Amino acid sequence: MRLQRHPTNPVLLPDLTSDWECYNVFNPAVVYHNGLFHMLYRAQGLDWVSRIGYAVSRDGVHWNRLRRPVLEPANAADSRGVEDPRVTFLEGAFYMTYTAYGRRFLGRGEPTHEGGGIIPMIARSENLITWEPIGPIVVGEDNKDHVLFPRKIGGRYAALHRRRPTIWLAYSDDLRTWREEDMAPIFGPRAEGWDSKSVGGNGVPIETEHGWLMLYHGYDADHVYRFGVCLLDLEDPRRVIRRPREPIFWPEELWELRGDVPNVVFSCANPVVDGTVYVYYGGGDHVIGLATCRLDELTDFALHAPE
Repeated sequence: MRLQRHPTNPVLLPDLTSDWECYNVFNPAVVYHNGLFHMLYRAQGLDWVSRIGYAVSRDGVHWNRLRRPVLEPANAADSRGVEDPRVTFLEGAFYMTYTAYGRRFLGRGEPTHEGGGIIPMIARSENLITWEPIGPIVVGEDNKDHVLFPRKIGGRYAALHRRRPTIWLAYSDDLRTWREEDMAPIFGPRAEGWDSKSVGGNGVPIETEHGWLMLYHGYDADHVYRFGVCLLDLEDPRRVIRRPREPIFWPEELWELRGDVPNVVFSCANPVVDGTVYVYYGGGDHVIGLATCRLDELTDFALHAPE
């Protein structure tokens, strides 16, 4: 089982006429809503600061984008960029989880980036264009790869996040307060293999009758990124039902192997449309690609492939 690249890849390139997205466009969120694909993507331009742009498509392949970003740095906490959006449609609104990359000041001297400068943020929108930040999941530590589940679990909001090198689960009553006692690890790197150094979540978990189908990324000592899949229990996502050993996607194309950062495929989106899983990903931290598979085939792989 492996994802199949779309023949028109890459599906989104940098805009050489733009000041803010002329160098890199990558790591997009994509939601399918009211018959359209909506993309929120990370972009870098002349100042190398990450901003988030918006594009829309009828077929998920050909995109029209706004000329200006919809989310950009606003304070010291995100002064170096807003990164890697993931969007969940939840209770009639859209919630974007994104990473605020800024500076953590120790009270004197120069700022440091060695902890607390990578903050997992949440923002809310009703139209996918205007976003209101809600707040962080945690502060005081470098934390990212966070995404909200598409429904409450046990009456509470739930989110995946990553405390390197492990994927964690967090709960909240209101999306604003995330208590440490409501957080727990789910799984980490294996002792050996493609995901032996670090793991992190990809897009919004997919609810199936067998469990939450979760795509995730990992890398090894050679720092080659690959995707895997696992099943989490529907009512207690801390419990891993199955985690196949083999990856389902890895860098092969030249623009994945030699991008701004080499050997990287990184996904923040896996919407399901008419039984097909659309996996959008950044290739080499430079352009955006699309790979697909049938949902039933991916579920069957998660259920039966060797662990």
